Amino acid sequence: MDIGASTACLYPLETEKALYELAVRGVRNVEIFINSVDELEGGIYADMKKTIKEYGVSVKSFHPFSSPMESVFLFGNYPRRTDYLIDMYKKYFEKLAELGAEYFVLHGAILSSHVEDDLYMERYLRLYRIAKEFGVTVLQENICYCKSKDIDFLRKMSDQLGDEVRFVLDTKQARRSGTDAFDYLDAIGDKVAHIHISDCDENCDCLPIGKGVFDFTKLFKRLDELCYDNAMIVELYRENYTSYDELRDSVAALQSKLKDYRG
Repeated sequence: MDIGASTACLYPLETEKALYELAVRGVRNVEIFINSVDELEGGIYADMKKTIKEYGVSVKSFHPFSSPMESVFLFGNYPRRTDYLIDMYKKYFEKLAELGAEYFVLHGAILSSHVEDDLYMERYLRLYRIAKEFGVTVLQENICYCKSKDIDFLRKMSDQLGDEVRFVLDTKQARRSGTDAFDYLDAIGDKVAHIHISDCDENCDCLPIGKGVFDFTKLFKRLDELCYDNAMIVELYRENYTSYDELRDSVAALQSKLKDYRG
């Protein structure tokens, strides 16, 4: 299992600087959270490629800043907007393929959008198939303010789309949805391809690894049962830690917990 961290943890630090701060601290597996279209071109993109090469970083996934747009653009009723967002995401897929990343994280429609399930499935499948042309897999993430918070909806996606759907499990988003992360795994675990991980306690739903009470041993055991061997990416919010070194320490702590579990 590859363990790493997301550049999103350092927001609002610019993406290329966030990537460098992780790399220089020895984090070798990352998710890149793109915060602007121009970060995938010109000097900014060149800086990221330089960091990736010099430090031997493996980019596991991309997360787009445009997630809040997906309700209106990708899942709305105006085809021109849908085409526009898909064209934008094609450029992302091309860069993912160039960097060797396999996964693209999708939030999807917010709850208040009231998009019908069949339309949602149709649009997701369209994007999924386009991404596959680039060797990229679009992953539906469980998000507390989106349709994807609902386990029954995710189960419906799994049943209806068959082998053409994959998921991200985000443990903090599960907590914020009032749902046990293990319930998500029970419903869609065989199609979970990526994990956003954090610790927690009774006072905070998102903490550095080792600073809370989350049962990582139980998680590792469940993932073994599912034959999960993809990445686990530490994803914290900036207010959840005090120094960038804590991100390195969280990755190391998770690696240590996994090593202890494996014996």
